[in-house]
Amino acid sequence: MNHYKLVIFDWDGTVMDSVGRIVSSMRSAAKDVELTIPTTDQVKNIIGLSLPEATNILFPDSDNVQAESLRLRYKEHYIEIDDTPTPLFNYAEQLFSELLTQDKLLAVATGKGRDGLERIFEATKTKHYFHASRCAKECQSKPHPEMLEQILNELNIHPKEAVMIGDTVHDMAMAKNANVDRIGVSYGVHDHQTLSQFQPKAIVNSLNELADLLI
Repeated sequence: MNHYKLVIFDWDGTVMDSVGRIVSSMRSAAKDVELTIPTTDQVKNIIGLSLPEATNILFPDSDNVQAESLRLRYKEHYIEIDDTPTPLFNYAEQLFSELLTQDKLLAVATGKGRDGLERIFEATKTKHYFHASRCAKECQSKPHPEMLEQILNELNIHPKEAVMIGDTVHDMAMAKNANVDRIGVSYGVHDHQTLSQFQPKAIVNSLNELADLLI
């Protein structure tokens, strides 16, 4: 599977072990604004979506004021209050470096906002690995294919020359909708059986396994 010219990564749960902080921040924010606190699994299932889309799913009965208050409190918890560690997964930087030595193009397609991704790029010193990125509010939310379509157009890559790497059904569905091959990772949000519904080319248990496929 080393024929792909472009490798596109989801971020949370795929590159970065941030699921725990997302869950705890969302649950704390709901408590702060007196909305029904979602379960851990409910929050996990919206990871990868844009924040407005996630809010609509988790709190369908909230009004616009409550929803905006929730989103602001979530960001405060995630950025300033919650101290749950969010390390890169093992082998992430080595994988990026090895892919670049193979003349691959790298990109990110994430439900994070642009400010959030740039903050993480700075904290992890990883921005230089990527040739393109798309975030929430810049495109329609996953699973709509617009993020991938824009990345492909920017880098002048045919869909069959690209592969999407992700840990959720939202990543897999987005790739399928864009006619892009996909590889699931089982160490993030969704398990092997759930990801397999979208006919990925493979499902791996670590980034080391992913490297064995792509390099």
